[in-house]
Amino acid sequence: MAVVPGGPRSGPAARAQFFCTAGRGLEPFLIREVRERLAATQVEYISGKVFFTACSDLNMLKQLKSAERLFLLIKKQLPFPVSSVSKGKIFNELQRLINDDPESWLNAISIWKNLLELDAKKEKLSHKNANPLKRKVGEDDTAAKKLKTEQIQEIQETKECQLEKQIEEKLLEQGNFITEEGKFQELQNDVMEAADTRNQTDLTFRVSCRCSGAIAKTLTAQEVGRVIGIALMKQFGWKANLRNPNLEIFIHLSDIYSVLGIPVFRVPLACRAYIKTAGMRSTIAWAMASLAEIKAGAVVLDPMCGLGTILLEAAKEWPDVYYVGADVSDSQLSGAYDNLRAAGLKDKIELLRVSVIELPLPSESVDIIISDIPFGKKFKLGKDIKRTLQEMERVLRVGGTIVLLLSEDHHRHLKGGEASSGPLNSQGGRTEEPGGEECLTPAGKAAVSEPASSSFVAGNQECLDRMPPLGSLVPVDCYRVSLGKTDALISKYKKSSSPGR
Repeated sequence: MAVVPGGPRSGPAARAQFFCTAGRGLEPFLIREVRERLAATQVEYISGKVFFTACSDLNMLKQLKSAERLFLLIKKQLPFPVSSVSKGKIFNELQRLINDDPESWLNAISIWKNLLELDAKKEKLSHKNANPLKRKVGEDDTAAKKLKTEQIQEIQETKECQLEKQIEEKLLEQGNFITEEGKFQELQNDVMEAADTRNQTDLTFRVSCRCSGAIAKTLTAQEVGRVIGIALMKQFGWKANLRNPNLEIFIHLSDIYSVLGIPVFRVPLACRAYIKTAGMRSTIAWAMASLAEIKAGAVVLDPMCGLGTILLEAAKEWPDVYYVGADVSDSQLSGAYDNLRAAGLKDKIELLRVSVIELPLPSESVDIIISDIPFGKKFKLGKDIKRTLQEMERVLRVGGTIVLLLSEDHHRHLKGGEASSGPLNSQGGRTEEPGGEECLTPAGKAAVSEPASSSFVAGNQECLDRMPPLGSLVPVDCYRVSLGKTDALISKYKKSSSPGR
């Protein structure tokens, strides 16, 4: 998998333990990315999460494209034995996560603060270098503004203290320290406030909790969050603040593991600042582009580009390429134009209003095709999927690559209506319990360490064995991925020869 130049750099930043959440099926992409982009070590994975040790440089960590969210790891351990113990004993075990090893919490908080402080210093230095003369002009005005800012800040801090006290008293009465289950989108809202915090007893926090599997039938997320919140207050003297905390603690309890971490960024990595209107999931789009092995100077086509998400992800990562997007819908192309302008890429990507089965391109003129074949009842492709692929095959040069996101229905039509023998797992292998949370590791282990790709390779091979050739298009790779309510297959083909040969 190709990764943008400018990978791991040596520097003073210390290494720390992190984990990322990822959509099901994207774990192998994230594993390769953290190794290549961050030179990560101690890489482990479980369904939906990848753990690793890497240099604690926020600028490097922000570059991860296949991850949903990034967390600083506090603790990871085997699951609680919910079937053999009472709820009271489970509560005691939850409290022990904090009370038996407070040092690991203090170490994690120290690393978290250093991350923010280092990032804030770099940001200040960047502004200084960008505006070297502004510091010498209007010093009196600057002093007056500083005094006014300090006065406003003092008033604001007084109000915040009063608000925090009210919230804390209310929480102690209600015994509830968490937000709604599964909703932990907002993190620390003010990086500088957290970075300037010198005394850990000054920290404000909230707990976001998720329970899945058997433990979700025994405990609610609210109960877990309440126990963890009270233990943190008693152990460290932190104050609860649901609205605007310095710190958020994330805990996920499942049948596979118990994991605690600190969200590193307020906005999830998957929410791209350069995409104005979201189309397909940005992590899926990036994974497809990375699988295409884009090289400088190539001609890359998305013949059903929609809002242009795939092309945007590719152009941000591999800029020295000629990109063409095509779509038959005026509204989709209008949204794509808006996205290109917002991302500053309108000169990098050409958009055409044409049908995918009548592309105005010469035969064998395109190096790479990447496309999300539309799903749903609205798009009645049916057996026309083959006609669509024939036109893509026509414009693709020999040796070129096609990467497609296909639904199971598309896959069946390409196989001549043959039904699959069962649902595929995240890597194309079979599983007997679709919809359940699967562990991608041998039984009895909480995670699998390096090499972390062997099971993915085996699953992909089974998926490949079920993919038929499509004319001159030969299957090369296949990944089963989750799109939320449905699953799909990222399928990669290579063109082996010109039609008729």
